[in-house]
Amino acid sequence: MNLAVAPQFRERVRLEEPLSRHTSWHVGGPAEVFFNPRDRAELAAFLPTLPSEVPIHWIGLGSNLLVRDGGLKGVVISTHGALDALERVDTTTVRAGAGCACARIARSCIKWGLGPAEFFAGIPGTLGGALAMNAGAFGGETWRHVQSVETIDRTGRTRTRAASEYRVSYREVIAPAAEEWFLEARLSFERRPGAHESEVRALLERRRASQPIGEWSCGSVFTNPPGDHAARLIEAAGLKGFRIGGASVSEKHANFIINHGQASAADLERLIGHVRETVERVHGVQLTPEVRIVGVP
Repeated sequence: MNLAVAPQFRERVRLEEPLSRHTSWHVGGPAEVFFNPRDRAELAAFLPTLPSEVPIHWIGLGSNLLVRDGGLKGVVISTHGALDALERVDTTTVRAGAGCACARIARSCIKWGLGPAEFFAGIPGTLGGALAMNAGAFGGETWRHVQSVETIDRTGRTRTRAASEYRVSYREVIAPAAEEWFLEARLSFERRPGAHESEVRALLERRRASQPIGEWSCGSVFTNPPGDHAARLIEAAGLKGFRIGGASVSEKHANFIINHGQASAADLERLIGHVRETVERVHGVQLTPEVRIVGVP
């Protein structure tokens, strides 16, 4: 390993950590350096020790992420279990950390009589990832509810930014500054005193009925093209069940790709490419991957 870790953090980092342990597809080569901070203070102390040329990657629950078999150079920072604070600030505002699971936000908002927040139950990752890509489900989208965010940069400096400082569209968020990462967000909802846990349960049951829950996937692989659905296009192209190596297009929902236990990241990436090429040939539509593909082949 070429990256030197500051002495005070040598006992806290893991070297050559297999990222297959941290992704929902259960694939991915090693992270050169893997760091899971205890809290915000430790994260703010760690970041300035990294040389400016060292890449920094962030991971929550590892959904919507394909790490190639060669792994990731630089530092991977895991927010899981660290930046997971969640509290009600006032009658309609919630403060949630970037490492907070979206499903937990849904459950808590229902308990507090706030909504519409049930859609968060359909997002399989953490708030940090949802903020980075404007994740959505069941007709709801993350940034419709963002008042402000708190960010951190490589120097460990934090700042508060209004939602209006970001350019947000369907599954895309353009930040006002590079190398500035989400720590938390303030989310605004409406009071819904009649809201009940059964609403979340009903949405989760709908999700279980239509998606391959329990199998190794990353969530939706492609964004929906305007006026259509990626799953419909993939199914109409005859690709349900199509397999490369240990990976296949789900028989239950065509916009999901399943690792049956033996797939490599290369299998998954090849299958993604095959689906894109086939859909373009059959329908004349270029599908855009929603999943982030990173790392060394």
